[in-house]
Amino acid sequence: MSLVSSRTLLLLLCIAGVFSPLIAIAYGSADLSLTQVAAALWHKAVGAAPANVAERIVVELRLPRVLLALLCGAGLALSGSVLQSVTRNPLADPFLFGISAGASLGAVLALSGGITGIGLPLAAFLGSLIAVAVVMVMARDGQVEGLILAGVAISFLLSSLASLVLYFGDAQAMQAVLFWSLGSFARASWDTLIYPAVVVLLALVAVQLWQRHLQALMAGDESAHTQGVAVVPLRLGMLLLTALVTASLVAYCGGIGFVGLMVPHMVRLLIGAASRATIITTALFGGIMMVWVDLLARQLLPQQELPVGVVTAILGSVFFLVLLLKRRAG
Repeated sequence: MSLVSSRTLLLLLCIAGVFSPLIAIAYGSADLSLTQVAAALWHKAVGAAPANVAERIVVELRLPRVLLALLCGAGLALSGSVLQSVTRNPLADPFLFGISAGASLGAVLALSGGITGIGLPLAAFLGSLIAVAVVMVMARDGQVEGLILAGVAISFLLSSLASLVLYFGDAQAMQAVLFWSLGSFARASWDTLIYPAVVVLLALVAVQLWQRHLQALMAGDESAHTQGVAVVPLRLGMLLLTALVTASLVAYCGGIGFVGLMVPHMVRLLIGAASRATIITTALFGGIMMVWVDLLARQLLPQQELPVGVVTAILGSVFFLVLLLKRRAG
């Protein structure tokens, strides 16, 4: 059962996808008019240099930040939707398989001086990939239960190692890791957008191409086998794909939870699980929601910026409490 048609929701999201970034760019520590934002974007599009301070704020600071928020929300929501499909677990999350814990360990080692010669994003990315590699080795048969248990075990192990490194490290490193782990788009720049953009767009295309196989997998392994789906390679391949997406985003944005868990549920409540537009709708919904979450984090407190991960955790917790209460009432 769906509340709205998939076409209607997709149209609304496309409209929101145009106006939401413009509004997010306009508001900040120095508010700008939509006319100033439009002029700055036009100059950027034609390759002209910023004409004044307002245009420099738009082009050099806020536009990269909004684009990174869009990519982060879309990638995490897409990863969550895919993981919930291949594991048939509505609580599957992009951070379930030790990705966040591995990234945190890499960040801790980079900030505490345990590893040198590479920056924080690369260290976090490598830590995430190592975590995923260990999980895939431990669950080579691709069974759902084995993947989840291996992911939980690796998460606890790597989190413990990160805590141990912090215990013997200095207070400055601990503070830096804490700020990074709560999630933020403050580090956004044009240089940091290239890799996440390529990874998220390629993942979106790949998942869209394999959407029918994923829908078959949701009906069960035996049903998918009868339809000619190679269950184990598909499940492991999708796990690796979502791990790459999540790791690339965590490396630049930190740990932002609940997006990959919450957005797929919201989309399924609106248009159902069997819609052909589920994948692109989920990605758009996640990206737009993240833009508004980032704007909220920047505007809630005067002269301060809340970590994005704190806002998403609060919203996600309230969402699932309301959902649980409604199901119990039903």
